[in-house]
Amino acid sequence: MFKLKPSVLTLALAAAGLPGAMLHSAAFAAEPQQTEPQQTSDSTEQEAANQTKINQEDLEHIEVTGYRRSLIDSLNAKRFGDTVSEQLSADDLGALPDVSMADALTRLPGISAVRTGGQAAEINIRGMSGGFVFSTLNGREQVSTSGSRSIEFDQYPSELISSAAVYKSPKASLIEGGLAGTVELATASPLAADKELNVTVNVRGMYNDRASEVYGAEEFGHRLSFSYQGKFLDETLGVALGYARLEQPSVATQFIGLAYNDSKDVDGLADDTNGPIDGLDEEYISEGFELQHLGGLEVRNGYMGAIEWAPVSNFKLKADAFLSRFDSEAFARGFRVKLGGSNAVVANPVLDGNAVIGGTFNRTSSSYTRVELVNDDNQDFDQVNSFGVNADWQVTDRLNVAADVSYSSAKSDFRNGLLWSNVAVDANADKPMFDENVSISYQLNGLDLPDLGFNQADAFSDINRVMVSKYGIYPYENEDEVKAYRLDFKYDLDSDWLASVEFGVRWSDRTYSNDRSVFEFGNDGGFSGTQPPLQLTEDMVTVVDWSGDFSYFPSYLAIDLDQALSAWFPEGTPQPVQTWGNAIGVIDPMGYTTNYAWSVQQSGEVYEKVLASYLMFNIDTEIGGLPLTGNIGLRRVDTDQSATLLQNVGGDPAQGAQYIVDEVGIINKFYAPTVVGVTYTDYLPSLNLSLKLTDDSQLRFAAAKVMARPPINRLAGDASATTNNDGIINGSSTNNPFLKPFYATQYDLSYEHYFEEGALVAALFYKNIDSFIDEFDIVGFDFRANGFNVPDYIVSPSGEQIATTNGTYTTAVNNTEGGYIRGLELAYTQVFASLPSPFSGLGLNASYSYSESEVQKFTDLGGNSVPQTLEGLSKHVANLTLFYGYEGFETRVSARYRSSFVSEQVAVNSQVVNFDAETVLDYQASYQINDNLGVLFQVNNLTDEPTKSYFGTEAKTGTLQYFGRQLFLGVTYAM
Repeated sequence: MFKLKPSVLTLALAAAGLPGAMLHSAAFAAEPQQTEPQQTSDSTEQEAANQTKINQEDLEHIEVTGYRRSLIDSLNAKRFGDTVSEQLSADDLGALPDVSMADALTRLPGISAVRTGGQAAEINIRGMSGGFVFSTLNGREQVSTSGSRSIEFDQYPSELISSAAVYKSPKASLIEGGLAGTVELATASPLAADKELNVTVNVRGMYNDRASEVYGAEEFGHRLSFSYQGKFLDETLGVALGYARLEQPSVATQFIGLAYNDSKDVDGLADDTNGPIDGLDEEYISEGFELQHLGGLEVRNGYMGAIEWAPVSNFKLKADAFLSRFDSEAFARGFRVKLGGSNAVVANPVLDGNAVIGGTFNRTSSSYTRVELVNDDNQDFDQVNSFGVNADWQVTDRLNVAADVSYSSAKSDFRNGLLWSNVAVDANADKPMFDENVSISYQLNGLDLPDLGFNQADAFSDINRVMVSKYGIYPYENEDEVKAYRLDFKYDLDSDWLASVEFGVRWSDRTYSNDRSVFEFGNDGGFSGTQPPLQLTEDMVTVVDWSGDFSYFPSYLAIDLDQALSAWFPEGTPQPVQTWGNAIGVIDPMGYTTNYAWSVQQSGEVYEKVLASYLMFNIDTEIGGLPLTGNIGLRRVDTDQSATLLQNVGGDPAQGAQYIVDEVGIINKFYAPTVVGVTYTDYLPSLNLSLKLTDDSQLRFAAAKVMARPPINRLAGDASATTNNDGIINGSSTNNPFLKPFYATQYDLSYEHYFEEGALVAALFYKNIDSFIDEFDIVGFDFRANGFNVPDYIVSPSGEQIATTNGTYTTAVNNTEGGYIRGLELAYTQVFASLPSPFSGLGLNASYSYSESEVQKFTDLGGNSVPQTLEGLSKHVANLTLFYGYEGFETRVSARYRSSFVSEQVAVNSQVVNFDAETVLDYQASYQINDNLGVLFQVNNLTDEPTKSYFGTEAKTGTLQYFGRQLFLGVTYAM
C-alpha cells in the first residue's frame, strides 16, 4: 500500500479550508503511485479523509488568507488540471476588486488587454486578438453585444464571478471555438460553500482625476455589490444571489489622425517612387485629424442567481441565471479638421517617405478644406442574459450522466449621434454665408501632440460666427442568441492505462441580426439652402478651453444638444429610420434626395446550427515508474451557416425581384431577397499529457487541431455593385456568408515546479495557422458572370451612351496563406514565508511571455502599403505584482507591460493600426479591521498611461488618448 505524503502546499490548502475531495486529489497527485495494487475507491477516500483530518488538527495555527491564499488556490487548480491552463480563484477575484473580468484576466501569463476608454475590454491570448478567443459561462457558450463572437469582458462584474480559467490547450469535451484559447467563467455553486451562510457587501467610491479638465464630465462614481449564499434542508438545498452596480465616469482627452486616403503632388519633384498612382508624381495626403474632449457616464448593473438541489447523494440539479445591463451615454466635443484632398493648395509640405505629415493647407473653390466643430452624442444600451439548467446523476459507481439546457442572448443598441457646426462670415446675416477663407497649418510629432495653427481660431468660440450646419444619427442595433442542449457521459474503466471514457453530444442554434437606420438634416461641408443652418443663442453654448498638455489648442463652443435640436426642430426631432431614400429601383422617393440603401442592405440575419459530438479517454498510468495522466480524444463538428441577402436583379421577376417596403413606406422593386450559406464538417483531435517527474515537478505536453469561426457579423450578406459616371462597375462584399473557420494545429510543452507557497513554470508553444480572413480587391471582376445584374451601358449627362466595363470587386475570403505563432512563457510565484515576522508576508507574482509570428498583413491607411504584425500580437508581455500582508494589512502594486501591437483604432471604425508599447500600474492597500469589516484604497492607471497609435510608421500619428487615474475608497462587510 502506498502512503499519502502531502506536500507543504497541500497542507496549506488544508489549513485554508478547501473541501476534502479537492484535498484528496491534491494529496494523491503529490505522491508518485507505487506498483502495489490500488485500493478500492471507498478505502482510498477514507484514508485520505483521515489524513486530511490529522493534517488540519496539526496545522490549526496556520492561517492562509487574502491574496496569499488566492495565489495558492490558483496554483493548485493549475497544478492538478488536465490541460495547459491558467486559473483565478474566487478569493483572487475578491481580493483585487477589478472593474471587470478583463482586468482580472490580464494578470495571467500570456494574456494582455486592449484598452477602450481606459478600461480593459478585449483580451488577447498568446499574441492573438479577441476574435480568436472563445468564452463560456458555467460551461455554456456566450453570445456578445459586440456584433462579433468575442464577448466584451467588461460586461461581467468580477464580484459575481467565483472562478475563471483560461484553457490554452483544448480537450475533446470542451466546446470548440478557441483558436487562441478558451476562457471559462463560473458563477457560485452554493452547496460548495464552506459555511451555511455567507453574506458580503462592498461599497466603494470612485474619482477620476482628469475629469476636471473636460467640461461636462463626471468626476465621481461608485461601485456597490451584494452577495448571499445559504444552505438549507440539511445542506441539500443551496441558494446564491448576487448584485453588482458600477457607475463610473468616462473621461478622455484625445487627438486622432485620420487615414491617408487622398493624394497630390506637393513637392513638385519628378520620378517619385512608391506613389499612389503609377506614373504620377504624387504624395499621400491624410483626410485630416480630430481634437476631442470625451466625457460621459457608464452604468452597469449585474445580477446573478443560482439554486442547487441535491436530494440524494448521487444526484444534483442546478439552475442559474446571469444578467448584465451596461448603459453608457458619452459626448465627444472639439474639432474635426478636413484638409481638403487633392484640390487644396499645399505650402511648406513635410514628408515621411511619400506621405504628407505637415504643411499649410488652404481652401480653394473646389476643395473641401474646413474645420468643423463637433458635438457628438453617443449612447450605447447593452443587455446580456444567460440561463441554464444542469442535472448531474451518478447512475452507478462507474457511470455518470450530465444533461444541460442553456440560453444566452445579447442585445446592443448603439446610437451614434453627430452635430456639426461650421464657421460663417456673419451668423447674424439674413442669409448666412459659409466662410471659405480657410487656412490650416499642422505638423505631426509622431507619438507626441502635433503643432497646430488655424486662421479661423478666434471664430471657433464666437457665437456670431459659428452656426450648426448638420445633424445626423446612425444607430447600430444587434441581437444575438443561442439555444443549446448538451448530454455527457462518463464511465470509469478498470484498466492499467485508462481511468475513464467520456462521450457526449451538443446541439446549438444561433441567430444573429443587425439593423441599421439613419436620419440626416443639413450639410457638414457648408450651409444647405433647403435645410438652412441654425443660429446659436447664448443659452445654448459654453466656451470651452483646453488644459494640460492640450492647453495650446484654440477654445471652442460646446453646444447643448437638446436645446439646439429643440430650436432646430420645434415640432420634435425626427427619429432615424431604415429607408431606401432615393436609391436605384425606388418607385417613389417621397422627398428623399439621398441614397440611403445601405441602411437596408446592411441589415439582415445570420443563422448557425451546430451539432458536435466527442469521444475522450482519460489516461492514468505509469511510464518508467513515473505517473502519467491526461486525455486523448476526438471532437466532430457539423456546421450549417447561412445569411439573408438582397441581390440586385434589376427588377426582373423571373430572378425573384419583389417589392420591398422600407420603414417609411418607400418601395424598391429591384431586389430579390434570398438566403445563402454553406455546410461543413470538422474533426478536431486533441491530446493532453502530464508526466509527474517528482513530488513537486511535472512535464506537460499537448497537441490539438483547433478552430475559430469567423466573427458572426462577417457572415452577414451585403453584396452590392454600382456603376459610376464613367461606366466603370465596382462592387463590394466586405462580409461573406461562405466564410469558413480559421484552423490551426498547435503544440504545447511546459515544465512546472512547485515549492513551499510558490511555483516556477516554463512553457513553449507553437501554432500553425492554416488561413485568415482577408479583404481582396479583384481587378477586372466579371460581374455579369458572377450573378450581378448590371447595365450594358449608361447615359451621360450630355445624352451619350457609355458602355460599361468591369472594375474592382472587394470581398472577404479565406486566404490560403497562414503561418505560425510561437513563443515562450515564464511564470514565477513566491511567498517568502520562511522570512522572520513581519517580513514573512512578502511575495511576488511575475510572468513574462515572448511571441513571434511570420504572419504579416498589409495596411495602406498611412499611404504606402506596409506590413503589419498579426492583430493582437505583442512580442513581449510582462506582469509583475509585489505584495505584502501582515496582521490584516495588505498592500500590493501591479504592473502590466505589453510591447507594440496591432489592433483596431480607438474611436475610428474599421481601422486596424499600430499601437505603441504601454505599461499600466495599479496600486491597492486594504486593512481588515475585524472578522467582518475591512477597508480598501486603490488607484488604477497610477501613471495616467495613455494609448498611442500610428499608421504604419510612428511619424504618422493615429490616436493619442489620455484617460486619467481612477481612485477608489471603500469598505467591505462579510459574515
